[in-house]
Amino acid sequence: MHTITARQAPAINSLGLLFVVLWSSAWIAGKVGLPYAGPFTLLLIRFVVAAAVMLLIALATKAPWPDKVADYAHLAVAGVLIQGVALGCAYLGLELGVSAGMSGLVNGLAPLLTAFGAVPFLGERVGSRQWLGLGVGLMGVVLVVVDQASLGGAGWAGYAATFGALAAFVCGTLYQKKFCSTMDLRTGSFIQLAAASAAVFLPALRLDGLQVEWNWTLILASSWLSLANSIGAFSLLYVLLRSGKASRVSALFYLVPPVTAIMAFFAFHETLSPAALAGFAVAAGGVYLGTRQ
Repeated sequence: MHTITARQAPAINSLGLLFVVLWSSAWIAGKVGLPYAGPFTLLLIRFVVAAAVMLLIALATKAPWPDKVADYAHLAVAGVLIQGVALGCAYLGLELGVSAGMSGLVNGLAPLLTAFGAVPFLGERVGSRQWLGLGVGLMGVVLVVVDQASLGGAGWAGYAATFGALAAFVCGTLYQKKFCSTMDLRTGSFIQLAAASAAVFLPALRLDGLQVEWNWTLILASSWLSLANSIGAFSLLYVLLRSGKASRVSALFYLVPPVTAIMAFFAFHETLSPAALAGFAVAAGGVYLGTRQ
């Protein structure tokens, strides 16, 4: 298993911060694009464009392709779980009435569940300081999310979809770390994006009718989702998983709700209260405790 040396740690921390910024920006770009395309249709556009770009890059650079059929299968499973099912179910839960606050709270469980799963599935050791950091980070997420939106109420289907998104992301993260850590980012990302495109096509067809109102706003938003998120953020996630423990990498997700709230403050003039700022500080402290070497 790969470990992070003292010399590598500053570079990994910088990559982690860039990853958080790119990942958080997906919520902003998604909010901009959703008025012009259904949630699954927007995901389909995002995955297809990103897959096409990665295929061109792979062919132009003569990137190596997997040698075994099993490798293709592993890549497809991880891609469908992390991108297709996790994002698709999260969007479906919101559409079925789950508030953004509750969705954020559920998503905030991902680092803890990943740490729990990493012990038996990956053989990782999670120390007491790391458990403390994970717990503190969760408290920060709760402060931010509860302050930003009402928890609201929705039917069982909405909550089932939201928890399904959480389960898919946690399982996909662990699966990626165990079976896909050595993948080439160019060909591996194409395979995963192609598999994710196939996974969301039928929901986009049946639930959204593939209806799209094309304009420059949608083109810019979907381009950002494809290039910065599906290619940039996910590539950084895979690099971080390859270089460090899944439990430590997943702790970075505690910073996503606070950073998203700050972005929404500047992009949409949404309220950013003292409680939200306090939650950001607590989450940052938890990430520091949970990821420091």
